[in-house]
Amino acid sequence: MRADKVGDAFNIQYTIVGGGDEYERIDEIKGTNATLILPIDFQLAYDVDDPFLASTLSLSDMRSWNQQPHNPRLLAENGIKFALTTHGLKSNKTFSSNLMKAIENGLSKQKALEALTTIPASLLGKSDVLGSLKTGSYANFLITDGDIFEKKTKLYENWVQGSAHVIENINTKDIDGDYEFKLDGEDYKLTISNSTSKADAKIESNDKNLGTKTSYSDDWLNLTIKTADSTKKEYIRIVANATSNTGLNGKAILPNGNELSFFANKTETSTSLSDQDNDKKKGSKTDDQDDSDAPFMSPITYPNLAYGFSEKPKSETILFKNATVWTNESDGILENTDVLIKDGKISKIGKNLSSSKATVIDATGKHVTAGIIDEHSHLAAASINEGGQNSSAEVTIEDVLDDEDIGIYRNLAGGVTSIQVLHGSANPIGGRSAIIKLKWGEAADNLIYENSPKFIKFALGENVKQSRSRTNSRFPQSRMGVEQVFVDYFTRAKAYDEVKKSGKPFRHDAEMETLAEILNGERFISCHSYVQSEINMLMKVADQFDFKINTFTHILEGYKVADKMKAHGAGGSTFSDWWGYKYEVNDAIPYNAAIMHNAGITVAINSDDPEMSRRLNQEAAKSVKYGGISEEEALKFVTLNPAKLLHLDNRVGSLKVGKDADVVLWTDHPLSIYAKAEKTIIEGVTYFDLARDQEMREAIKKEKSELINLMLQDKNKGLKTQPVKKKEDKIMHCDSMDLHN
Repeated sequence: MRADKVGDAFNIQYTIVGGGDEYERIDEIKGTNATLILPIDFQLAYDVDDPFLASTLSLSDMRSWNQQPHNPRLLAENGIKFALTTHGLKSNKTFSSNLMKAIENGLSKQKALEALTTIPASLLGKSDVLGSLKTGSYANFLITDGDIFEKKTKLYENWVQGSAHVIENINTKDIDGDYEFKLDGEDYKLTISNSTSKADAKIESNDKNLGTKTSYSDDWLNLTIKTADSTKKEYIRIVANATSNTGLNGKAILPNGNELSFFANKTETSTSLSDQDNDKKKGSKTDDQDDSDAPFMSPITYPNLAYGFSEKPKSETILFKNATVWTNESDGILENTDVLIKDGKISKIGKNLSSSKATVIDATGKHVTAGIIDEHSHLAAASINEGGQNSSAEVTIEDVLDDEDIGIYRNLAGGVTSIQVLHGSANPIGGRSAIIKLKWGEAADNLIYENSPKFIKFALGENVKQSRSRTNSRFPQSRMGVEQVFVDYFTRAKAYDEVKKSGKPFRHDAEMETLAEILNGERFISCHSYVQSEINMLMKVADQFDFKINTFTHILEGYKVADKMKAHGAGGSTFSDWWGYKYEVNDAIPYNAAIMHNAGITVAINSDDPEMSRRLNQEAAKSVKYGGISEEEALKFVTLNPAKLLHLDNRVGSLKVGKDADVVLWTDHPLSIYAKAEKTIIEGVTYFDLARDQEMREAIKKEKSELINLMLQDKNKGLKTQPVKKKEDKIMHCDSMDLHN
């Protein structure tokens, strides 16, 4: 989907090599209008004999093994064109078996044939000479003895531009099957296989397997059989002609030299029964099987991992009755009050409300608040830092959003509804932000706020001057160098913007465009900061170029410069009580938020951590202890105030008629350590429900058991498996780097 965005930006329709997991976002893949080149490198089942190792497998990994073979079918059913490729296979020999597996899982033979012929020919622009049998096309074709997608079909010849490549002799009779014959008073059973290539035979007498050597050429079969008497090294020699489909005629020479007439009669029923047994062993469907024997497919959810929705949830009309309502507005905290949610908005707040179409929820003894907003997070991003140079203003976190990050669901369980996903702090001028709502189950683009305010990450201090770097490979490497980076870049951006506004020809520069937006008040800065001297420095640089620092984030020495921040117009987003984890944090104090608040600064408590973000309500409560902030104002530190800092307070952050229905129902006082988010609602859609969560835990347990049983069946059939490998999710912070050897 990212590749398609790049193509759209330049009006190019790419052909895209798939990843095999398109089924997880089939509608979005269809929306790209791309033709895919599709690998069929299906995963092996995991070896789940050890229950302790099996318990570490994620449901998403288990589903991937089960669902991947259905991917070609689902693409075909949704009208998405694709060609098949051996790309990604460790051995091309597995291509045929994987293709058969896709067909067993519902891919039609017609679509499979198109994916191997007409579609790749079209992608190459060679449909006039490749991919079909028609006058004028190259003489490229196969000769087989049946349907090419049947397992027992033999390929005789492969013709390329009129030249035949013989795989098996087309004139050799197929004598595979089971036979019976009698020699010198003894009964024998003969089974022949692979007769048109390298023939193999097995002979039994009195249920004893006899050693046999076999050759078959030009319809003549030669057998050398060890006699049943194991004490003697004697052999029977047979030569027979395949004169018909019913038997073999010839002569047998006994160990004593006597010659006897030989006739082996083909047994009709044994072959068909053997075929059926083989088909059942291989999992293919025979005439007496029905659809109930079709391969099991684990349900696809949104997202396609544990706790995903079977269907994307929809907005509802909801009426909370008799709650304690924290409005974050002039009305303050309202007791025994009702809140009506309708059409994704807060419709009414008051007593004795009613609605005939609403789902009524008794909230007696419970609390309703606006959703929690995290001003500084790295949740739901696949990459954090583009740290190769001292400015990366051209990159954006919106390009690397990970809608399958389980942290989204966990944050919903903590009452979080919106976050700013920030670039890291590897360079003074970082990348652009993504401001998202935690709409669990939606694709990445649908998480981003409509008409999202424009933000960018700046950084100061130890990280940007590479204090703990082993390489120190780029400028700046000192605090004075950090200041010069800002001066240099904004000088360039100012000159760029002046040329652009003059109407003169100019070369578009994504980096300069972003910085010019800051100069023009169209993009806001969240700046990673600690030390008061650097905070002062950046405000002076901003004054020099006539723009404002919107938010100093972290800012653990904000209490030292609160008056200057207030005069500049900057807000502060800080930790509640983190300190001492590196040198420049040694002067941090837990009273920081309260001091900045009392100085008139808009203050938020942020997480910068996917675990802390789940309990930001408790982090806010610490300001009641440290600094005597009122409970109502403390809650605003994680609701209304971050909304103000993100320029979203007209939409979210408080409970006010007309605002987005981003609402949390708490089981207890929202600042209490005992409070749980019972329901977390975004725009009228319930994305987290405590009761549903309990139901899902049982459903996940059941589904994992079903998949484990299927994997055990694969292993018991003798199929290859892969070992269970421990996986650990990488926890992203400001200094997380994508390092590649």
